[in-house]
Amino acid sequence: MKKFFESLNNVWKIEELKNRILMTLGLLLVYRFGAHVTLPGIDATQLENLAGQTDQGIGSILDMFTGGAFSKASVFALGIMPYISASIVVQLMGIAIPYLQKLQKDGESGRKRLNQITRWLTILITLVQGPGYIYNLYTTLPPSAFLLGFDSFQFLFSSVLILTTGTIFAMWLGEKITDKGIGNGISLLIMVGILARLPQALFQEFTSKVTNNNGGPMLLVLEIIVWLLVIIACVLLVMAVRKIPVQYARRTTAGDFEQDSLGGNRQWIPLKLNSAGVMPIIFAQAIMFIPAAVAGLSNSETSQSIAGTFSNMFGFWYNLVFALLILIFTFFYTAITVPTNKMADDLKRSGGFIPGIKPGIETADFLDRIMSLITFPGSLFLALIAVFPAIVVSLDVQQSWAMFYGGTSLIIMVGVAIDTIQQINSYLLNKHYDGLMKTGKNRKAVA
Repeated sequence: MKKFFESLNNVWKIEELKNRILMTLGLLLVYRFGAHVTLPGIDATQLENLAGQTDQGIGSILDMFTGGAFSKASVFALGIMPYISASIVVQLMGIAIPYLQKLQKDGESGRKRLNQITRWLTILITLVQGPGYIYNLYTTLPPSAFLLGFDSFQFLFSSVLILTTGTIFAMWLGEKITDKGIGNGISLLIMVGILARLPQALFQEFTSKVTNNNGGPMLLVLEIIVWLLVIIACVLLVMAVRKIPVQYARRTTAGDFEQDSLGGNRQWIPLKLNSAGVMPIIFAQAIMFIPAAVAGLSNSETSQSIAGTFSNMFGFWYNLVFALLILIFTFFYTAITVPTNKMADDLKRSGGFIPGIKPGIETADFLDRIMSLITFPGSLFLALIAVFPAIVVSLDVQQSWAMFYGGTSLIIMVGVAIDTIQQINSYLLNKHYDGLMKTGKNRKAVA
């Protein structure tokens, strides 16, 4: 622990790193401030119905990702999610559209062009989601909450414009954090929004267990211990890799001739247990919105039953379908993001080979078989974490607190925290300091 605090102290000795951290904190503070600014034309004192809508079910997920801005009818009510949706669409379209495939291979210029396409697509998605959000306000809030009138075109137009601008500004904040801060700007915005609800959720659980004598403080301590164990499990899921040993032939010179030697450097290829990250949960969550929305268009008894089933995110059938979709999307996303054929070709061109496996097609088949074998338990583990909030809710845990026991929120928090620590470690190691997760004596700093 002493070494950890010494490493934290070393962070402030590096001027560039200190400035980047302060810049990141400042921009995150701006984002959190904007989450509390209510849309013009709405009476902020009459948002109780909207807050009640997000206390449970799918609304709680949307409110969590926006850091409470959704339930506050904030200028950041849509948050950064339209940008995330646009990024996913562009990434998936890159599989089928040759132009986007070419941009992906064009290096920095192609990356800039893809970012520009993503930004324009973000605006289009926001222009679609904005009126939907305003319609939700019309159906949720009382007419007296609209200061400009319940059906005022002026309010609709200005609100959609402000929501779009808010999303673009949030996107700009994320990009500035990536460029001028410690990196992972968009991910940090999401993580901060999720963490913003943690104190309130913990306080509600404390009130339920201790103040209302619903189990007492020992049960609350037990819940926190289980929560910490789940976090450790998520860290293991994110960090776990299968190391494939690789042998590189060493080229030696003898007179005017060069010859290959098998005594080259031995390295390994890291194949992640969960190569898809949090994307399968996001895809599955998006699909789970569809049945309830479609069934809600009909007033029949069967449709209303389906809508009720798929609106209850803590119900059995909802989580069963949710888990199956995660299993499917994990294999699908891994298949399109881990190009085993390209890995085998690159390995062959660089003079490397896997011991006992012929270079080329056999290497690609071997890597593909290994990826399938490790993806299956990884997908099961990911699905278990995704549905774990529903399990703890059945054990009489408050829904707001149960959301932090798994699902997209916990995976995002763990993944972003690990990436941020790695970013800070890279700065420390470049200046010859031990990283945050290292032990040992600090080395002499470079001026």
